[in-house]
Amino acid sequence: MIALAVVLFLNAAFNVVVWPRFYTRIASDPRARDENGRATAFLRVHVVLIAIALVLAVVSVLVGVAALTGAL
Repeated sequence: MIALAVVLFLNAAFNVVVWPRFYTRIASDPRARDENGRATAFLRVHVVLIAIALVLAVVSVLVGVAALTGAL
C-alpha cells in the first residue's frame, strides 16, 4: 500500500505544480479571448481540463492517505 500511496502523492504533486502554471500560459494566449475580451472555447476547454486535473489531485491525496492509514 505504501507504493500506491507514493504514486498517488506524486500524481497529486505533478497536477498541482504543472497545471496552474499551464493556465497562465493559456490565459495569456491570444486565442483565449475574442476581440471583445470574452473567453473563447479555447480558454473554456482548457480551464475545464485544468479543473479536472486539480480535482483528481485532491482525490489522489485522499486515496493516498486512505492507503497509508489502511482504510482501503
